Amino acid sequence: MARITRRGNARSSLRCRTRIGDPMAAYDRLPPELRAWLAEAVLPWSPRSARRAWQRALQDYGGDTKAARERLSRIERAMLERDASKVWGMRSAL
Repeated sequence: MARITRRGNARSSLRCRTRIGDPMAAYDRLPPELRAWLAEAVLPWSPRSARRAWQRALQDYGGDTKAARERLSRIERAMLERDASKVWGMRSAL
């Protein structure tokens, strides 16, 4: 069974992680295209995980930033669908 953390609107089965270092400084060092995507993201991505996914997507798509943004959106959607089924016990309507 999934472990549900937090209450109310913050209810989620996604793990809470502790921060190491200054997350704002790490965010400021991200590429502008990635920061723009993060500004519209639904989930709170850490700069480290966002950079890792971004770099992998750029590598997979030969540097195409539009395709990389779409890949991050698919990753986020999959995370939301997985979390919704654990928290609310339903198949995603996303």
